[in-house]
Amino acid sequence: MPKNREPLSSLTAWRRSLASRAVQRGWKWVQDAGAVSAERPGRLRFRRIGTGTRLAFPQGTVFGEPWIELGDHCVIGEQVTLTAGMMPDLDLGAGTILTLGDGVVLGRGSHVIADTTVTIGRDTYCGPYVYITSTNHSYDDPQTPIGKQWPRTEPVEIGPGCWLGTGAVILPGARLGRNVVVAAGAVVRGEVPDHAVVAGAPARIVRSWDRTRGWQPPLRTPAPVPIPDGVTPQQLRAPAGPGPDA
Repeated sequence: MPKNREPLSSLTAWRRSLASRAVQRGWKWVQDAGAVSAERPGRLRFRRIGTGTRLAFPQGTVFGEPWIELGDHCVIGEQVTLTAGMMPDLDLGAGTILTLGDGVVLGRGSHVIADTTVTIGRDTYCGPYVYITSTNHSYDDPQTPIGKQWPRTEPVEIGPGCWLGTGAVILPGARLGRNVVVAAGAVVRGEVPDHAVVAGAPARIVRSWDRTRGWQPPLRTPAPVPIPDGVTPQQLRAPAGPGPDA
């Protein structure tokens, strides 16, 4: 009896390996087929979806597409929510409500909720689970459930070249300047000037760049050494040793 266990175990392992490969290949096919692009928009009819832009599959909640513009070469991760208006099937007028500039990256599980104008500047990168909203609950009447009180909306503007860390929250009325860093988990409201680093809840400026004095307070890490001219990709890979296919 013990002699038969080894062939059975080998057969079971082989079947599981085969099933695993089949599932992985199938899921990759589903991801490729379900991705949204200008060439393959599927059911989504955005006002504009730029060249090279791709929404990974599965998508999150998406509605109000006729009032959403996506620039060129945007990368939108899995389960990202993009909404214009408080609910589907509203007429929001002639203007664009939600705008993503060229090269914007929205990490997995992020939400961009645009009940009024939200603009994200070009080359802004968002980590996973970033939440950007133009709407907040009101609390005018202490006797009425908060969720039943009419919300307040204010436009949101995020300048070009920003970096929003994992779990950052951008609240209604926020205006971020150019090349702003928002630390992971920060909650931002109000105005943030160009070239600032903000952190905390509520977020405060923890570092800023001055034209004459540089970064204040000074950076704790040395600046990266640029790659010398003429260095090839093969030379860069050499110090790391042989790759998996060697």
